[in-house]
Amino acid sequence: MDVNRGEPLFAAAELRYHAPMFACHFCGTAIDDPRAVFRDSACAACHRDLKVCLNCRFYSPGAHWDCAETIDEQVRDKERGNFCTFFSLRNTATKAGAPGKGVEAAGQAKKKLDALFGNDS
Repeated sequence: MDVNRGEPLFAAAELRYHAPMFACHFCGTAIDDPRAVFRDSACAACHRDLKVCLNCRFYSPGAHWDCAETIDEQVRDKERGNFCTFFSLRNTATKAGAPGKGVEAAGQAKKKLDALFGNDS
């Protein structure tokens, strides 16, 4: 039986810490300080609003009013700044791919299926 002789169980180089990454939904530009996103905050690169439903971790297409929270009234324009008190910036590091890539990938998958089944129109 090998007894630990005061050696660390794993090397410090093996430790991995992945800080949350916050980025603009529209262009993917990293947001320097996610705590400083207010209703009138805009992306430094594309100048679009940052406090939008599409940038929120509670945005859930298909849920009631497309929100996982129990909001009192519907936010109609999901791409414009709003006054939602539940807003919390979405961590893009946990999502597969860059922001906005899901729609593009879904379109490519549909094209491949259409070609496979002869639905090329």
